[in-house]
Amino acid sequence: MTATAERVAPRAPARSRPQLSAVTVVQRALQYVLLALVALFCVVPFAWVLLSAVDADAGPTVQSPTLTLENFARFFTDADTPRLLVNSLVVAIAATALNLAVGVLGAYGLSRFRFRGRKFFMFSILLIRVIPAPATIVALYLLMVKMGLDNSYLGLILVEAAVALPVTLWLLKGTIDAIPFELEEAAWMDGNTRFGAIRRIVFPLVGPGLGAAAMITFMAVWGDFLTPLVLLQSPELYPLSIGLFQAFSAFNQVDWGVLAASALIYMVPPTILYVLLRRYLLRSSLGGALKG
Repeated sequence: MTATAERVAPRAPARSRPQLSAVTVVQRALQYVLLALVALFCVVPFAWVLLSAVDADAGPTVQSPTLTLENFARFFTDADTPRLLVNSLVVAIAATALNLAVGVLGAYGLSRFRFRGRKFFMFSILLIRVIPAPATIVALYLLMVKMGLDNSYLGLILVEAAVALPVTLWLLKGTIDAIPFELEEAAWMDGNTRFGAIRRIVFPLVGPGLGAAAMITFMAVWGDFLTPLVLLQSPELYPLSIGLFQAFSAFNQVDWGVLAASALIYMVPPTILYVLLRRYLLRSSLGGALKG
C-alpha cells in the first residue's frame, strides 16, 4: 500500500482553571448566601398563601397542609366576600377604561399639536406621581364631598383614573410620537376626517402602548388601599383590598384559611390580565428601546 499517512494535528494542552483565592471564595459564598436569603424572603409568603389556602387547619405559619377546597367554597358562599371581589372588579375596570379613553386623546393632542407651555405641562403632571398619596388624600376627600361624590363608585373611579393619568399620558405620547404623521396625512387625502384618521390609523398602531397603560393602571387601582379606605364609608362598597385588611385585623377571629384563599383569588385578575397583555407589553418595551 502506497497511501500517505495522515498527519494528526497535535491537540492543544487543556488549560487549567486558575486557582481562586480565599478572599474570592468567601465573596462568592457570601453572594450565594445573600441570594438564597432574598429568594427565601420572597418565596415564603407565597408558599404560605398557597399552602394555607388548601389547608383545613391553616395557621399563621407555613406547615404541611391537610388538603381541602373548603376555604374557597366558603369564600364564594359567604355573604360578603364575593361582593368585595365584584366591587374591586367594577372599580378597577371602570377606572382603567376611563383612564385609557382620556389618556389616548390627551396623548394625541400632546404629540401632534404644538402650543405654548406644552413641555411645562408634561413635566408638571408628573408631580402627581412624585407627591406621596397621603399628602393629597385629604384634599381629594374634601373635593369629593363638595361635589357630592364621596362614598360612591363614581367618585372613587374618577380619583383612581385621574391619579394614574400622568403615566398613561407619558406612555401613550411616546407611542404616538413613533407613528409617522404622514400616515394620517394620507388618510386625510383619502377623505377621512381627523377623528376618522385617528380611528383608522392611530388606534390600531397604538395597541402596544394601550396594553402597557392598561396593565399599569389596572394594577395601580387593583392594589390601592388608601384611596377607597378614605373615600368610602359604606362596607357594601369596599373593595377586596380593604376586606383582606379587615379579615386580618379582626381580633382573635382571623380565619387563616379563608384569608389565604381570598389573597390567592385576589392575585388571579392581575395574573389573567398580564397573560392577555404580555405580548403588548413586550412590543411596547421593544418599541421604546428601538426608538431610543
